[in-house]
Amino acid sequence: MKLGVAAPETLVDINHLPLHDVVRRPDGGLRIGAGVRNSELAAHPVVRRHYPVLSQALLAGASGQLRNMATTGGNLLQRTRCRYFMDATKPCNKRVPGSGCPARDGDHRNLAVLGASDACVATHPSDMAVALVALDAVARVTGPDGERTIPIEVLHRLPGDQPHRDTVLEPGELITAVDLPPLGLPSAYRKARDRASYAFAVGSVAACLRLDDQGRVDDARLAFGAVAHKPWRARAAEEALRGGPATREAFLAAADAELAAAEPLRDNAFKVPLIRNLVATTLEELR
Repeated sequence: MKLGVAAPETLVDINHLPLHDVVRRPDGGLRIGAGVRNSELAAHPVVRRHYPVLSQALLAGASGQLRNMATTGGNLLQRTRCRYFMDATKPCNKRVPGSGCPARDGDHRNLAVLGASDACVATHPSDMAVALVALDAVARVTGPDGERTIPIEVLHRLPGDQPHRDTVLEPGELITAVDLPPLGLPSAYRKARDRASYAFAVGSVAACLRLDDQGRVDDARLAFGAVAHKPWRARAAEEALRGGPATREAFLAAADAELAAAEPLRDNAFKVPLIRNLVATTLEELR
């Protein structure tokens, strides 16, 4: 709004709605209110103990001042940081459908290598959402037609020929909470960025890993950030890992299975080996 990218006729303040609690669910999971601040969630003892990937992602995601203001629902619904989208003087299919995507031939160093289209190569900027996708989290939504649940993995859309639609939410729908299932797997989040201080990811990996008694991979969950229009669930890599050895070579091969679909542009091909190595390093940390 400050940049003139959006000019809504009406703003609705939802800060006074009762959406600020983190409670244990009967199945042992968590329900996180959409109004819970990122700083509060990152410091919550249950999150730190049982969902470290989420706590680490939140702490990597912004400055302390922003974490004190940002909410669970707001973090999920933040818009892209593509410079062409943020500059109202430039064409952008996400902002003005049909106007073009100058990023494809312009400045795209930090844009998508997976799931992009001719219409848009933007990336989703959230760190928290990447962790939630790896955790199989579910958004609880209420709207004119009542309540429904949406897995975070499918909440955000790939651009296709409608890049102006960020999510599958319908008009009038509001995220009220996020549910986390019980997690019995070690987990971690690793983020690469251009500087050590607050910065958006160049690439990131959220990982959960469990080994069996023989030291082979019993279960694995992976999600990538800063590589697509949405947090990218690495299903092909997960399948390649399960039942296999917990070695760096196997971790790299699993990453290769996922990244085989990558279609980098002129200046962002470096993201492919970057994510490949982040996957291996993060999983090594968990084995």
